[in-house]
Amino acid sequence: MKASRMSDDRVFLITGASTGIGASTARLAGAAGHRLVLAARSVERLEALAGELGGPDHAIAVPCDVTDFAAQQALVARALEHFGQLDIVFANAGFGGARTLSDDSPDSPERWREMVLTNVLGAAYTIRASFAAVTAARGHFLLTGSVVGRHVVPGSLYSASKWAITGLAEALRLEVTKADVRVTLVEPGMVDTPFFDNKPAISLVADDIARAVIYAVSQPHHVDISEMLIRPTGQAR
Repeated sequence: MKASRMSDDRVFLITGASTGIGASTARLAGAAGHRLVLAARSVERLEALAGELGGPDHAIAVPCDVTDFAAQQALVARALEHFGQLDIVFANAGFGGARTLSDDSPDSPERWREMVLTNVLGAAYTIRASFAAVTAARGHFLLTGSVVGRHVVPGSLYSASKWAITGLAEALRLEVTKADVRVTLVEPGMVDTPFFDNKPAISLVADDIARAVIYAVSQPHHVDISEMLIRPTGQAR
């Protein structure tokens, strides 16, 4: 893939990279010249994407369950072994669960557990595993939050998990400010991704969020875009 004129060969790690916002961000980051470390549980999609983006010289696929800290440590070790540095980390992996706390489906409690572990603990594990490398590079952390991490959705544990990400992003920013590291919380509204079984009537597409991510990481180092709320036109909340 040919990089853009303003090529940026920093090493960019993305969790949840096999589909949706993660995959779109990988494609735009690759076009800008970034070297990519792509992580997800969907091995075939991940490897196909890495191949599409130029193969080992430009992008590597590392299967990873973000709820497993040892796997996240191995992910970061692989990035450093292959590319020698790690500059940008996008903690993007996540998914939704049952829409209400009153949902009485037999599998709801276990689905909730998996969702909270992925959305919250997974993001924290990504930060912890990559913390030393990113701070050494005076790099950039990004986290995928949500518009529902700014206002409460009735009965939504997913909303609560994204409130946790809002808090995690600010806690991280305060910790790394003196290390000259940037932190960006990306808060999408409705996005037409595999998150939804049916396409929302009003929605963004994954590329809309990916462009916002690339905007944040392409700013001069002294500019820290701390928070980006991106709604489709017409979404009230």
